Amino acid sequence: MKKTILVFAALLLAGCGNVTEVGAERGKQVFRTCAPCHGVDGGGMEATGAPSIAGQEQWYIESQLVKFRDGARGDHPDDVEGLRMRPMARSLRTHAGDVESVAEYVSSMPLQAPDHTLGGDAAAGAARFALCVACHGPDGKGNQAMNAPSLTDKDDWYLARQIEKFKSGIRGADPLDASGATMVPMAMTLPDDKAVADVLAHIATLK
Repeated sequence: MKKTILVFAALLLAGCGNVTEVGAERGKQVFRTCAPCHGVDGGGMEATGAPSIAGQEQWYIESQLVKFRDGARGDHPDDVEGLRMRPMARSLRTHAGDVESVAEYVSSMPLQAPDHTLGGDAAAGAARFALCVACHGPDGKGNQAMNAPSLTDKDDWYLARQIEKFKSGIRGADPLDASGATMVPMAMTLPDDKAVADVLAHIATLK
């Protein structure tokens, strides 16, 4: 009887073969729940407000999924897209390492060419981007030590929406979102839509 119990417990710990161990293969399975909004290629969909995530830094994907799960992001009543993401993040099983696995898989996906649809004056944007360099770098490739993601692989419509969220207090105001809070004053330096379009036009020139 004791031996039977031990065998049963071992099967439970092994997941009876139903759960792939943590890693990109497990992440590929989990990503099926993400594809309806982000696309099977991770290229995003403007209609759903879902950004391109393919090829994004693994550390950043993990950090944002944790923020959505814990309510540091996506909990504001006016954050339509965030409110849609939060239950998705909360559905990821901690004990199965789903956050790490899906982040690893998504980061391994080929980058998708970002949309540049807002126009703007890249030269004027270069001057405004000077304030962003300290965290995101002169090439816009980001800096993990500063919790700053790459900007060059993002659609301009998505970046514009996030800047507006930072400016309006929809994002970066939660006490748990320390890194997001650093973006609020930076976003406030862009006074209007033209300024936003200009800096995004400059980012589009960074390869």
